[in-house]
Amino acid sequence: MAKKKKTKQSPLPTVVPAASSSSASGIHFHQNGGAHKKLHKTRDSDCCSINFVKYVLHIFNIIFFMSGLVIMGITVWTVFWKHQYISLLSTTNYAIGTYSLLAAGLLALIGGIIGCCGVWREQRPMLLLYTFILLFVFLLEAIVGGLAYLYETQIELELQHSLNSTFMEQYGVSVRQTEAIDRMQQEFGCCGAVRFEDWRYSVWLRSRRKDLIRPTEGRRVPDSCCISMTPKCGLSDGPSNIPYTGCIYKMADDLKHHLILLGAIGLGICVIQVFGMILSCCLYVKLKDVLD
Repeated sequence: MAKKKKTKQSPLPTVVPAASSSSASGIHFHQNGGAHKKLHKTRDSDCCSINFVKYVLHIFNIIFFMSGLVIMGITVWTVFWKHQYISLLSTTNYAIGTYSLLAAGLLALIGGIIGCCGVWREQRPMLLLYTFILLFVFLLEAIVGGLAYLYETQIELELQHSLNSTFMEQYGVSVRQTEAIDRMQQEFGCCGAVRFEDWRYSVWLRSRRKDLIRPTEGRRVPDSCCISMTPKCGLSDGPSNIPYTGCIYKMADDLKHHLILLGAIGLGICVIQVFGMILSCCLYVKLKDVLD
């Protein structure tokens, strides 16, 4: 019998699948047909890259830092030039609002530095702290701004109830309030709380006490009432010597304008913090799973 020849079969060629567009997008296929996405994202993933967010956040930090300087400057000026009259107010709303805004300005300076360091070094804990500082500054400025506008509508009513009694009862008795009243009458060009005749019923003029800070010595009004202040010029209360306008009106107008300024700064600048919180949260999330 003739032996059959064995034919040698060549192995089947191995087909290598071509790289599909899904590989470029981070999806890998297995032999069993399954697919999975990469857990990490690149620095340029999504609509905004990390470098872009960092650049915008750096610009925001500069604005945020400068806003802190503006707040600090205005509140320090308020403390040194306007708080000399705080002792004449019956409530502490004005002082609390001013010092709260001063704290917000100081936090803005500190937060700006922390934010720049966190963005530059890409430190997520620093970015988280920076976000909380932005939130706290936002709340402080919003509260101060709202209270300033609310208090502005009540300041004249408060002065009508408290300023006249302070003039009548504390002048010549309390050192701090006596000096504040003298400065007010000289700065605003006024005399008395409501009118110059109020001094006739004051403790300073009627008590005849020997321990008064400002002795009467025959005066009809304090020397600080005089248009041209000289020793014992208060002996005369004629219209050529003293103004007849009370201090309550000019002080109310001055405090109203200043409260409007503080309210505008507080409510205006607090809007900036919203953008900062959005940017910092966006960068915080992007840095979570990024691949350098």
